Amino acid sequence: MFIVENYGLAIFLCVITMLCWGSWANTTKLTSASWRFELFYWDYGFGILLTTLVLAFTLGSSGSHGRAFMEDLKQAQPASLFAAFAGGVIFNLANILLVAAIGIAGMSVAFPVGIGIALVLGVIVNYIAVPQGNPLLIFSGVALISLAIILNARAYQKLKAGAAIKLSEKGLLLSVISGCLMGLFYKYVASSMVTNFTDPEPGKLTPYTALVIFSTGIVISSFLFNTLQMKKPFTGEPVSFAGYFKGLGKDHLVGIAGGAIWSIGMSLSIIASGKAGPAVSYGLGQGATVIAALWGIYVWKEFDKAPAGTKKLLNVMLLLYIAGLTMIIFSK
Repeated sequence: MFIVENYGLAIFLCVITMLCWGSWANTTKLTSASWRFELFYWDYGFGILLTTLVLAFTLGSSGSHGRAFMEDLKQAQPASLFAAFAGGVIFNLANILLVAAIGIAGMSVAFPVGIGIALVLGVIVNYIAVPQGNPLLIFSGVALISLAIILNARAYQKLKAGAAIKLSEKGLLLSVISGCLMGLFYKYVASSMVTNFTDPEPGKLTPYTALVIFSTGIVISSFLFNTLQMKKPFTGEPVSFAGYFKGLGKDHLVGIAGGAIWSIGMSLSIIASGKAGPAVSYGLGQGATVIAALWGIYVWKEFDKAPAGTKKLLNVMLLLYIAGLTMIIFSK
């Protein structure tokens, strides 16, 4: 299977992860105006699973190192399969809440708050599990990112206080809950995997198998989480399953593309974690917040009607994020 063998390549793949994770949510804005995100989310989940299967049967089944996907799946212990599956379930609940928050509060609010909290919590949890890297640089970077989150919340308050756009506090609350859950899922996937990708120990999963089981957890748990969301949506009227089959082909393809973009980012992060370590790989990938904020501020113009001084806060927030991520990169 394809294995990352040097730190520079691992960091490059984590940067691609950051771009993918920070950009996939744009696909929610490219569907038809009547296409609800509850319906979009089914295709998003299918896109994630299809992408991991393609990678498992190609990169995960070629080369002379590691174990091929099907061989690895047959030898896996139940505990490893459960850990990867549980990671998918936890991520799915967190992501549904994040998508709902995007619909209510916008990308430039939901992403910095939700993913920012996930970054802080995730780096701490993953570093405790696998302590790799300079802790002073890692946690100094996390501190800067925490300050960036506070500034972003202040920008949100200024936007609401200016009465330029009426936004419900529900969006901010959903972002916080999502971030707390999002910070935990990666640890479960990492704990299901082998520690030596080149010579994998028995019972554990290679990255490609872990990703497929993780994605299966997303799709299966959607039949609970997304069904509940359709019956009792955060905003708007309930949605029926019949509406999904009446959707345009373009809407379905956009949803699958959104899932594929996110899944490529997740896959590269997991593949890179063997060399970079889970804390660095996850932390750097969650720099997606910077990418999402740039989309929301400068492309979708979500803060154009905000009071004077709001954009300065957002720009400082972005600089703090970049400084924090730089520290995380140089921690190893």
